[in-house]
Amino acid sequence: MVGRAYAIFDTALGRCGIIWSSSGVVAVQLPEAREIDTRRRIFQVHPEAREQRPSENAELAIEGIKGLLRGSDPDFSDVSLDAGGLPGFNRRVYEFACTIPRGETRTYHEVAKALGASGAAHSVAQAIANNPFMLIVPCHRVLEAGNYTGRLSPYGGVISKRRLLALEGAHPVASKTLFEVLLPVAPPRAAT
Repeated sequence: MVGRAYAIFDTALGRCGIIWSSSGVVAVQLPEAREIDTRRRIFQVHPEAREQRPSENAELAIEGIKGLLRGSDPDFSDVSLDAGGLPGFNRRVYEFACTIPRGETRTYHEVAKALGASGAAHSVAQAIANNPFMLIVPCHRVLEAGNYTGRLSPYGGVISKRRLLALEGAHPVASKTLFEVLLPVAPPRAAT
C-alpha cells in the first residue's frame, strides 16, 4: 500500500471511519449524524486517502472499536499507530491516557502533573482535543476540572465523552468531575 487508505464500518453507534498507512492507524473518525458527513470529515482531514479493504492492523482496531462501542473492554495494545508528525508532548499525553483504567477519569491538570509538566494543563487539553486515535487512545477519560466537555475532537463526530464513559461504566467515585456532571447536587429547597 502506498499513501493512506480508509474504510467505513458499522458499529452499535453508527458508521465509523478508520484511516491507516503502512505504519499503522493514522486516525479514527467516530460517526457523524449521516454517513456522508463522516466521509466528508475524513476527506477534509485526509484528502489523499483512498477507500480500501482494511489492513490486518486496521481490522484489529475496527474489531476493538466495535467491541468498545458495544460496551466490552477491548485490548488495543497490538494495534500499531502511525504517530509520525505528531508533537512529542502529544505522544506522551496519548501514552498516559492509555494507562487510565476503564471507567476512571483524570483531569488535564492531573495528566500534566503525572507527565512532570504541572503547568501544562492547557497543552494537555490541546493534545486531547487533537487526538486522532479516538477510542484506541481513550481521550474521553481526560476531562477539564470542574467542567464537562460534551464534544470530543474533530474526529469525535456526534458521540460525547459522557456517552463513551457511560458505555465504560464510569462510576461517580472514579472522578469528582464526572460525579458533579452526571449527578449534579440539587440546590437546597427553600423553606415554605
